[in-house]
Formats: sequence, C-alpha cells, structure tokens
Amino acid sequence: MIELYGMGSPNVLKVVLMLEELQLAYRFKHIHVWKGEQFTDSFKALNPNSKVPVLIDPDGPSGEPYRVFESGAILQYLAEKSGKFLPANGTERYDVMQWLMIQLTGIGPMFGQYVHFTRFEPEVSAYARSRYTTEVLRLVELVDQRLATHAYLGGDTYSIADIATYPWMAILEFLGLPHERYTHLTRWLGDISKRPAAIRLVEMTKEIQAEGAASRSEATPDDYDRMFGRGQYARAL
Repeated sequence: MIELYGMGSPNVLKVVLMLEELQLAYRFKHIHVWKGEQFTDSFKALNPNSKVPVLIDPDGPSGEPYRVFESGAILQYLAEKSGKFLPANGTERYDVMQWLMIQLTGIGPMFGQYVHFTRFEPEVSAYARSRYTTEVLRLVELVDQRLATHAYLGGDTYSIADIATYPWMAILEFLGLPHERYTHLTRWLGDISKRPAAIRLVEMTKEIQAEGAASRSEATPDDYDRMFGRGQYARAL
C-alpha cells in the first residue's frame, strides 16, 4: 500500500486529491510539523529538504519500494505510473506541464508567503503585506484569464495542472481573498468540486486538519521559531 507523509496544507492535499482520483489504496501518515517532526533524522532520511509531502510506493519502477518527494514530482510520477491526467507526448503534454509549473513556482510559494505575512507575522511591514497580496491576486487573475478560453488549465482535459492548483484556489474565501468576481475560476472550481474524488477530499481534509490543529494548539513559541526559521534557528551570513 502506498504511504503518504504529510499534513493539512494545500501542497499535501493536491497529492491526496491525485490518489483519490486514481482510486489507489494509500495510508496517510501525519507529520506533526508544529512539533518539528520534519526535522528529525528519520524524516530527513525520507526527504533531506525536511518538507512534506513524501510518497512511498511499494511497487516502484524497478519493482522495489520507491520514495518520491516534492509535490510536483509526486504528481508527475503518479500520472506516468497510471497513464492518467498527463498526456504522454505532444504539445498537450507541455501545455499541462507549463501550468503545473505555474502552480509549483508561483501560486504555491506566493500563497505561502501571503499566509505567513498575514497570519503569522504580527509586525509585518505594509510593503510585505502589499507585495504578497498583489502577487497572489495577480496569479488568481492569471488563472481566471486562462480559464476564460479553456475548460481546464492544461486545455480541454482535466489534468495534474488542475489537481495541483485546485486546493489552493479552493481556499480563497478562507484566506479573505475576493473570488466571486472571477467568474471563470468560479466555474472551474464548481466543476472540480463535483468530482467524486474532490468530494472525498473534503472529508479527508477535515480529518487531516483536525489533527494538525490539535498539534498546533500545543506549539510553544520555540516551536514557532523552529517552524519558521527565526530566533535561534535563523541563519545569518
């Protein structure tokens, strides 16, 4: 059975959505990031970058267990293993990969910085707040513009580009960001939310995030510093 190490962030939930879409049997192993489990030697043996998600496939390409980290690599690995949600070749494949990269290099990092500087840093400067709000809204507008002319991000067919992006765009209201005015994005969110895998994702998310919230409620100021690389954990030149 596949093992997925993670927590309740969109970066992990997109892999959960992919596994649900493929209807693969998997076991979710919660990494309590507020307790610093991602920095332990045992977890760093799975991912030296100390980040979730990590996937362990007992039936890897050579027939042996295989470990994959980085969410984009996991999605591509599962797509190629299953032959689903990523065209095998041609321009259709590269259309999907381009929009997958926008999520990995733009939407994920910028949304992450927006969340950090609006929720976890009380002394944030007006410049930092404006910069990340502006960039997040620019990316939302970019997605909306793409969906004005295409059913899905990669083109006419649902793909790993949509699977990667959906958990981030689905939380716009929760983050206090406007969403109703993005009519094409709203249509896309509605279409995906009706998929059986996305419906199952909602229930999985509740369970995963409840465990994460319980862990965070016990976090100390030192745990926060370790999580965000500040205080005694900050690096300097």
